[in-house]
Amino acid sequence: MATREDMGSWLEGGPSDDSATRGSRLGLPETGSGSLAPIGRRVVALFVDWALCTLIASAFLRGTALGPVVVLGVESVVLVGTAGATIGHRLLGLVVRTPDGAPAGPLRALVRTVLLCLVVPAVVWDADGRGMHDRAAGTVIVRR
Repeated sequence: MATREDMGSWLEGGPSDDSATRGSRLGLPETGSGSLAPIGRRVVALFVDWALCTLIASAFLRGTALGPVVVLGVESVVLVGTAGATIGHRLLGLVVRTPDGAPAGPLRALVRTVLLCLVVPAVVWDADGRGMHDRAAGTVIVRR
């Protein structure tokens, strides 16, 4: 019978070889185009998107406390679902796709965005550095 140690936790991403590189379990290269995006670059992209969405919300949704979150949600669903990247992602050379290289598409973008706007899933990462929102949506953020 398999024990917890054999299987690993969800956050650890299951059993792995300690010599495995980040993203190798997903079939992604270790570095360069198509490799998993570094956490720092993803956070900066999110701050860029948040700043833009806050400006838009303050101009058009005055007095609405959740205005920036609503604008961020719309931006993320529309842009990730169609172009594969938000404005922040684009500026930092990132793209959202499935591990096999397919576009995220509207449904995956919606699932990912709803969880992103809940915040907690976005700050809980697995061994590859993928947030719970990306795992649930079946997406990865990679370098362009």
